[in-house]
Amino acid sequence: MIVEFGHFALVLALAVAFVQSTLPMWGAYRRNTALMALAEPAAIIQFLLVAASFAALTYAFVVSDFSLSLVVQNSHTLKPMLYKVSGVWGNHEGSLLLWSLILALFGACAAWFGGNLPPTLKARVIGVQGMIGLAFLAFMLFTSNPFLRLAEPPLDGRDLNPLLQDPGLAFHPPFLYLGYVGLSMAFSFAVAALIEGRVDAAWGRWVRPWTLAAWIFLTIGIGLGSWWAYYELGWGGFWFWDPVENASLMPWLLAAALLHSAIVVEKRENLKAWTILLAIMAFGFSLIGTFIVRSGVITSVHSFASDPERGVFILLILAVFMGGALMLFAFRAGAMEAKGVFAMVSRESALVANNLLLSVSAFVVFIGTIWPLLAELFFDRKLSVGEPFFNAAFSPFFVGLALILPIGATMPWKRGLVRQSLRPLIPVAVLAFAVGVLVWSMQTGRTALGPVGVVLGIWVVFGTLVDLWSRTGRGPIGGRLARLTRLPRADWGKTTAHAGLGITIFAVCAMLAWKVEDIRVVPEGGSFPIGDYQVTLTKVEQTQGPNYYTTLATMEVRRGDRLVATLQPEKRVYPVQAMPTTEAAIDYGFLRDIYLVIGDPQAGGGWAVRSYIEPFANWLWGGVLIMAFGGFLSLSDRRYRVAAGASRRAAAPNAMPAE
Repeated sequence: MIVEFGHFALVLALAVAFVQSTLPMWGAYRRNTALMALAEPAAIIQFLLVAASFAALTYAFVVSDFSLSLVVQNSHTLKPMLYKVSGVWGNHEGSLLLWSLILALFGACAAWFGGNLPPTLKARVIGVQGMIGLAFLAFMLFTSNPFLRLAEPPLDGRDLNPLLQDPGLAFHPPFLYLGYVGLSMAFSFAVAALIEGRVDAAWGRWVRPWTLAAWIFLTIGIGLGSWWAYYELGWGGFWFWDPVENASLMPWLLAAALLHSAIVVEKRENLKAWTILLAIMAFGFSLIGTFIVRSGVITSVHSFASDPERGVFILLILAVFMGGALMLFAFRAGAMEAKGVFAMVSRESALVANNLLLSVSAFVVFIGTIWPLLAELFFDRKLSVGEPFFNAAFSPFFVGLALILPIGATMPWKRGLVRQSLRPLIPVAVLAFAVGVLVWSMQTGRTALGPVGVVLGIWVVFGTLVDLWSRTGRGPIGGRLARLTRLPRADWGKTTAHAGLGITIFAVCAMLAWKVEDIRVVPEGGSFPIGDYQVTLTKVEQTQGPNYYTTLATMEVRRGDRLVATLQPEKRVYPVQAMPTTEAAIDYGFLRDIYLVIGDPQAGGGWAVRSYIEPFANWLWGGVLIMAFGGFLSLSDRRYRVAAGASRRAAAPNAMPAE
């Protein structure tokens, strides 16, 4: 009964989405208040219906209702409860329902928190959200129905993909989806503004909190995915330039560019056309990422819900929404006149450079991701684009971004002097260079990547602190400290996020430059050195978990005579799917991780063992969390949540011709 209710709620949600996407849009066109007023209840009702449907599917997974085909394919009675719940979205149909739920949630949030929006703009934003929801609900019901029944239910299911039976992957997709789908709000604001014929400072302020929220969730989702790849795949790395990883990185880069571009629109009423285009492209790349993950056209080590035939439907959704939005943009772009002018040396110019670097880096990732597919389609050649290409092509743009970030933050709006902007940063530059030289002199026979990471990390972190301190004005230190505590949370959030980026850049460079790796065959009782440590394989035993069998190794790590850690790496086999997984054992530390992996038994005796010393690994995850926390600080600033005043709305200084 509950399952049928969930299916029926989904059908009703489709009907409500149709109403939401048509009547408010027509009402905005005709200036009909009654029709525009339908937008809010329609968005809220659609969310409640999709939430009820999602709850019904979750119930089916929790109670192991094997009359549902989806539960049979992705669950098992012996599976722990956490993975029964995460099994809801660990497949094509369920993850699509989660996508629709989050999409409906953002539409409902626009209804709940959009009270300061002009009625016509609000109706159009919610209407565009309804159109996107209508497309995905139709896709789900007609090609990917999660509520299909089986005439003869089996006694048990086929279990969830073992790689997904992990806490990191239980939470990673929902956060990514919150980011992917959150960018639909920026897209809706862009399309609504183009239809309405108005892009001004007020619009820039309205679109920023939605973009910031999406960027925060994407940051957390990417961080969780990177952490999962680090400890679960057993490769001893945090990023492999896998197509699925790239699919989340591209919209993240464009969302960061959009955030900074919207600042220029709000403060100076410039870069309007560029900001609208970024809003369209950011959500477009979210759809491209969804297509890459689901279509199966590009091989990935952790593409978890692929379906080539239904991937074509996503491509059709992408073509309709992106094509329609870009056509509307082409029609309206000429009328989006810039209001302010700025000199080459100004904060506006620095933000333009920031946008170019972020956008081009996203384009580089896109080309590297799809090039193997294009080569096979058009040249009948099988190619592999891996880490060497991405490191060589992507890294220079991020180095440039790190170099200009502190300088741009200290520049004044409209016009500035290079000498004046650089003066407060001279001590930071001297410190960064001195520490970089010191690190270079201490390391022997290693790459320059480590010292470069140190220089960039110090430059970004301390440069952004200098910018924060400069906002306290002049006078005694006591007074400046008091003013520092009274600075808006948006200023603290910006500083925190930029500092997190600097820490992340340093950690990435440190892990790539100073990592120690060892691969060998070790007999039980045997020892081997790695770095300053001695590792002993004390025993290997066969045991079993709730729904898997495992080869469990016990390994002692010593430094001199001191026992540092006892670690137990595993090699698991899930019998239902007959799939092995690697469970690395990691001793986490502030300055380093000790990372051990047990492999297969060898014909001549002993076990294959991979071991790594990962320097500053936790600084990477910490930097990502600091970036996300900075975003939350900014989002908590009341100025982010309150739109521009009614007088600015009434003035509409840059209104384009109405329909």
